[in-house]
Amino acid sequence: MAIRKINPTSPGQRGMTRSDYSEITTSTPEKSLLRSLNKKSGRNNTGRITCRHKGGGVKKAYRVIDFKREKFGIPATVKTVEYDPNRNVRISLCFYADGEKRYILTPEGLNVGDKIVSGPEAPVQTGNALPLELIPLGTFVHNIEMTPGRGGILVRAAGNSAQVMAKEGNYVTVKLPSGEMRMIRKECLATIGVLGNAEYKNLSIGKAGRKRYMGIRPTVRGVTMNPCDHPHGGGEGKTGPGGNPKTPWGKPALGYKTRKKGKASDKLIVRRRNKR
Repeated sequence: MAIRKINPTSPGQRGMTRSDYSEITTSTPEKSLLRSLNKKSGRNNTGRITCRHKGGGVKKAYRVIDFKREKFGIPATVKTVEYDPNRNVRISLCFYADGEKRYILTPEGLNVGDKIVSGPEAPVQTGNALPLELIPLGTFVHNIEMTPGRGGILVRAAGNSAQVMAKEGNYVTVKLPSGEMRMIRKECLATIGVLGNAEYKNLSIGKAGRKRYMGIRPTVRGVTMNPCDHPHGGGEGKTGPGGNPKTPWGKPALGYKTRKKGKASDKLIVRRRNKR
């Protein structure tokens, strides 16, 4: 991926950058793997807003991604590399030998025509999925399972990868992109390689309207509100929060721990990302 600068034909486009989409091979997605995606605008099943500043955005369809990679021993050929509006990494359409089609996340170095396979017998090469116990130490992986058979949930963003650090007993120690060291069951699958589209983090949005395309609404500062709307509101002229910063509902906004104690997976963390 390369970054393309936009000609400054308007103030909004001055400084705006985009991907050149040079790695994309088709603009037509596989219809059998599309699902309708209804917007919730940050609301839960009771209609209450649980995530603010969401709404609107461009209409898009969901691409069904194969995070489980459970078709063991069946080779597949990469046919296309496509853009996915639901994530920042590219996806690849794979044709399996038995005729099935599936999307997978595209790692760096995986091109159209390459062969991939998953399972314990698969070779250690980019795009293949293997149990962690069979992956050599020092290998970079992504799309890592935390529970065997439930599909990968770790390391799925553009440019990210985890590294296999150690093996002991029934667990494999993996270093995650955040710096956290975590033990994961050796039966869990992981895919070899570093995810592509690493330049995504260097893109410049350029204008507020582009955020609205993404379904992100404006964020208003608490200090500009009235006291009835936010604890930071009110006062004559510009005033600070007055005391410790708070959320709109009065809870401390900085340094307040919200993680529940006694979480089952906490005992598997070897070193936390904040180096405690």
